[in-house]
Amino acid sequence: MPADTFHDGYPFLKRDERLSFDEIETVARAAASVGVSKLRLTGGEPLLRRHLSTLVSRLATIDGIDDLALTTNGMLLAAHAGQLRDAGLNRVTVSLDSLDEQVFREMSGKRGDVARVLAGIDAAQAAGFDNVKINTVVRRGLNDDGILDLVHYFRHRGPVVRFIEFMDVGNRNGWESGDVVPSSMLLKRINKRWPLVAVAPAYRGEVARRYRFVDGGGEIGFISSVSQPFCGDCHRARLSADGQLYTCLFATAGTDLRRGLRAGDDIAAVAERLRSIWSSRHDNYSEQRGPVREHVLKKVEMFRIGG
Repeated sequence: MPADTFHDGYPFLKRDERLSFDEIETVARAAASVGVSKLRLTGGEPLLRRHLSTLVSRLATIDGIDDLALTTNGMLLAAHAGQLRDAGLNRVTVSLDSLDEQVFREMSGKRGDVARVLAGIDAAQAAGFDNVKINTVVRRGLNDDGILDLVHYFRHRGPVVRFIEFMDVGNRNGWESGDVVPSSMLLKRINKRWPLVAVAPAYRGEVARRYRFVDGGGEIGFISSVSQPFCGDCHRARLSADGQLYTCLFATAGTDLRRGLRAGDDIAAVAERLRSIWSSRHDNYSEQRGPVREHVLKKVEMFRIGG
């Protein structure tokens, strides 16, 4: 979200355009009733939402939800980590594309600073989050020469770095196939420096391929949506702040749930809607990336639906 476009006066959603906590909880309870067991709060930046810990405490009590996570840019994490942990949040993922300040700012829309993000990660660990993950999007010629620095920094510290292939999400990031660094190339580079061994998936549909360091230095992961698509095992749906449900990260349109919620849809009605939407989905953009791109699809922006 570059600052020259998304400036201080940019017209974001008005309060009444965003789902309320009551509405979010209704959708979450409906999702749990049809088999969803994991919830993740993303953004934009979720820590900008006032009283977020209140929402966390409400979601944490839902029967059937056994994993509640948050993805954040880390800038506000130090101030909120303890409160979120006390409210029932299970896991934290922090987006951090480089330890180099100049590269970091270029990749984060000229916002933020590395030291503050690192302080947020430390605060999360101090608050009791013992499974912090670091998401690093790798773009050729921009931050790919700093991956070993990231690995070195977090080895033996606890957080798991996950390298994500640069994807053509949305319409604003100037994606070109030549900018993608295949995960296999990164794996070879890291393995040459610190030997790795593969870790079996924890569940079907796990998006990251995991490896642990032979010397006990921890784990790393690779998310390879471009070179090794996993559409067939995808089990994620995304609910935007304005109540649109998207069944794919690369979707061109969502399904409006807000209108039904405000017309009186209860948990059962929303659950039936979710069941219908999911059973009829046919998303497999990553498997068709070449042919689909020829039509220049206008995809939903990632800042509206998270990762």
